[in-house]
Amino acid sequence: MTAEIIYKGNLRTQATHLQSGTSIETDAPTDNQGKGERFSPTDLVATAYGTCMITTMAIRAADMQLNFDNTRIEITKIMSSDAPRRIAGIKCHLYFSPAFQASDEQKEQLMRIARSCPVEKSLHPDVQLDVAFHW
Repeated sequence: MTAEIIYKGNLRTQATHLQSGTSIETDAPTDNQGKGERFSPTDLVATAYGTCMITTMAIRAADMQLNFDNTRIEITKIMSSDAPRRIAGIKCHLYFSPAFQASDEQKEQLMRIARSCPVEKSLHPDVQLDVAFHW
């Protein structure tokens, strides 16, 4: 088992990662009867995409002995305006620190790694992905 999720009331959940014992809470978003005081479940999907990309890239960057520290990703989740409610798109912009120095070939490898991360491969093909690398 990966996690245990408990409904806390008022459209809030608490999810506990069983291996580490760490917890996160979610809220329904304000546009769907929630308080929006925590990540929503769909926020977590978009965020998981960004964290998966940056993690898989960091693994490869370490193998290439590149300084990947302070690389950051800005994620924007776009919900569909029609029914059924779903994620229509995710904008993902990656920014690299000035300390990051890579050849064009290394950058190409990192882009391929990012775009083949497990979360991207798990997303429905109808989810439009707008990914930009800002070297």
